[in-house]
Amino acid sequence: MTDTARLAAELDAADPLAAHTGAFVRDPGVVSYLDGNSLGRPLASLEERFARFVGHDWGSRLIRGWDEGWMRLPYELGDRIGALVGAAPGQTVVGDSTTVLLYKLIRAAVDAPRSAARTEIVIDDDNFPTDRFIVEGVAAERGLTIRWIEVDRTAGATLEQVEAAVGERTALVVLSHVAYRSGFLADVAGVTRAVHDAGALVLWDLCHSAGVIPTELDAHGVDLAVGCTYKYLNGGPGSPAFAYVRRELQGELQQPIQGWMGAADVFAMAPSYRPAPDLARFLSGTPPVLATVALEAMVELVEQVGVAAVREKSIALTGFAEQALAAHVLPHGAVLASPPAGPRRGSHLTVAHPSFRQVNARLWERGVIPDFRAPDGIRIGLSPLSTTFAEVELGVAALGEELARATRG
Repeated sequence: MTDTARLAAELDAADPLAAHTGAFVRDPGVVSYLDGNSLGRPLASLEERFARFVGHDWGSRLIRGWDEGWMRLPYELGDRIGALVGAAPGQTVVGDSTTVLLYKLIRAAVDAPRSAARTEIVIDDDNFPTDRFIVEGVAAERGLTIRWIEVDRTAGATLEQVEAAVGERTALVVLSHVAYRSGFLADVAGVTRAVHDAGALVLWDLCHSAGVIPTELDAHGVDLAVGCTYKYLNGGPGSPAFAYVRRELQGELQQPIQGWMGAADVFAMAPSYRPAPDLARFLSGTPPVLATVALEAMVELVEQVGVAAVREKSIALTGFAEQALAAHVLPHGAVLASPPAGPRRGSHLTVAHPSFRQVNARLWERGVIPDFRAPDGIRIGLSPLSTTFAEVELGVAALGEELARATRG
């Protein structure tokens, strides 16, 4: 047994959350799942939950289900997710995809009266493609310019870079709480304060932090946020995203997709659109009720465990993964492309090598599932409630074996 395998066994034996790893579906063909930051494993209880929903909630109640709770679901579930990211009730809503919600809030922010004389959107050049593409589109629509923050791809946008980029022309700053490539954990409090000092609004992408990193949106005065629910919230492929809109902004911002669910009176069938006075104005279409069944199950589990405990295991897992990479992978010429252990790292690590595209394909054939990101990175994504230390050791050791094979030619 290697030193890291022995350490993994010790860490699993001491893990206070170890019992929860058995609550997830585990296919015997997948021996190491290292992509929980991209798509979380399903809970084993979902088969029963979906059967109950189809047989009773949908099959028995039928259209009555809307009056009996479905219409309130985007707000009630939104409040529960909001509590996980430090938001008081009435500010978080579930619905649409991440892309659609980003478009709604970015467009609303730059069109706000307070942004009338401001002509720039600030975003980093290594933000997730969706965020960058939406910003490019909105800037083109509204005749705005983009100020790009050039970041170190093994890190992310720093407070100092944001302070240098914002000014009297800044309408909105769009950044990720955790960088999708490197796992860099941004300084939400400091950056938000710097943006506000410049008189601008800030939008945080929480896709790689929601459910795994304690986040204090209200305490830090965050204006807007969007997050997905199929990563650490295990809502399943295509599960709906959530949006946070600070209460003080809800009556001011006008989102551009004026659907019936955002109207002041949904069932008035009015001749023209009049937006709801509160968070409801940020909805557009019919709530994705069926798509929230898995999400609700995972929210219950995170509520039970607590985000702080999830984060504690996340730190332990990424620290162990860094040790395993040093033992098995880095000696073969790969380099760590993430921040070192500490306050600036989220729940995934990236390691880089020119041969990783082919290495990743071979790992998948072995039932070891990490995540390749062009041009040369493999991400080790660690979802704390479903991941064991032994699983990380097995997967990282296999990565080392395949890299050694690739470099030998």
